[in-house]
Amino acid sequence: MLPRHADPIVAIATAPGRGAVGIVRVSGRGIGGFVEQLFGRKLNPREAHYLPFPDAAGQAIDRGLALFFPGPHSYTGEDVLELQAHGGPVVLQLLVARCMELAKTALPQLRLAEPGEFTQRAFFNNKIDLAQAEAIADLIDASTEAAARSAGRSLSGAFSKEIHTLRDALIHLRMLVEATLDFPEEEIDFLKKADAAGQLERLQTQLGAVMQRAQQGALLREGIKVVIAGQPNAGKSSLLNALAGAELAIVTPIAGTTRDKVQQTIQIEGVPLHVIDTAGLRESNDEVEKIGIARAWEEIKAADAVLFLHDLTRVNEPDYATVDVHIAAELSDQLHEQIPVIDVWNKTDAATSVMGQLQPGRMAQVQLSARTGDGLEQLRRTLLQIAGWQSAPEGVYIARARHIEALREVDAHLMESAAQIHSDNPALDLLAEELRLSQNALNTITGEFTSDDLLGVIFSSFCIGK
Repeated sequence: MLPRHADPIVAIATAPGRGAVGIVRVSGRGIGGFVEQLFGRKLNPREAHYLPFPDAAGQAIDRGLALFFPGPHSYTGEDVLELQAHGGPVVLQLLVARCMELAKTALPQLRLAEPGEFTQRAFFNNKIDLAQAEAIADLIDASTEAAARSAGRSLSGAFSKEIHTLRDALIHLRMLVEATLDFPEEEIDFLKKADAAGQLERLQTQLGAVMQRAQQGALLREGIKVVIAGQPNAGKSSLLNALAGAELAIVTPIAGTTRDKVQQTIQIEGVPLHVIDTAGLRESNDEVEKIGIARAWEEIKAADAVLFLHDLTRVNEPDYATVDVHIAAELSDQLHEQIPVIDVWNKTDAATSVMGQLQPGRMAQVQLSARTGDGLEQLRRTLLQIAGWQSAPEGVYIARARHIEALREVDAHLMESAAQIHSDNPALDLLAEELRLSQNALNTITGEFTSDDLLGVIFSSFCIGK
């Protein structure tokens, strides 16, 4: 359920813990009188005032900067007060408590803000659209420089502008179809005269370009989950350490050293890779190791890509080769080709024969040495290729899975529209409906047609105070 939008709200707007500066934010319509009672004076709009923050007895809780932004010229579109104090948790809590205490008489509806409620009010007051609101959270959560820059582009409105351009072209096409439906007795064929088929084709081309950039942006936001799997002592932990550039996992000659997953997020060309080292896959009577192996299979099934690691120094051993074949069959059975499996042949620095181990017909194969680093760059390029990443163009903007799904829905409706418009006897009412559904799907991205339930889910993922 969405919170009560008319209530003034207050919250600490900086991260929990100690810091040099902390901010308490108040937002609501007509809070000027509350501000004047809090300080005993009026504050000039959009001007920083250095003054004491008094408690009920007039004693200073702290001294800092107070800024008052009358609506609609504020972040939320309402009147906003920001108190910038020293960043101690107790100081900030005292300031919130003082605001709540004073509000009993000066602003009785004042309450603590829900997660994301300040940004939610900016959305409802038309300061930003929904895609920009999501970009704020994505900018805060960005794990790479490329993701942060892409989120900044979305926040500035680059993604929304693309959506609005598509929507405007779609509205124009709908207008032509509706005109043909409204005046069927006219001899003029509105659709042919206005080149409706050509307009639709150009719209589909524009949509394809937007989808491509959005998919790249979704990769920057979400990254890909890569699981390293294989027999014990194949070098899985060494490969994780090599990719991460740090000694994260314990490496020993003892089989079964890794009992539980070890995870690290790295980045390749700005794309986050969540790399997971798992327990060696084999038959075991050790109860703890069996649990680790079961968890390894759980991670494999949830992966975006699997690195199936082979030990080149042992591939000619009959027992080792038999187990590898068994694992390969199990991977094929469990994943049903939905998750790409990359065969990684490790220990090229110690193997006597390398090239003969490659298996024709396999989707992707890489030879490397986790110990020396030889071949790691080829593995990185292969992972990016499988993920669908192309070179990071400046035009990439951050996007979410729901944006991709909405664009795919638009694409499906436009394909149905194209089938109708190229038909010898097009059903114009069906064509008009497909175009209407396309526009609705586009509108869900910017929030012009979005359910309250979805809004609640989106904003509840924000931090309190934002």
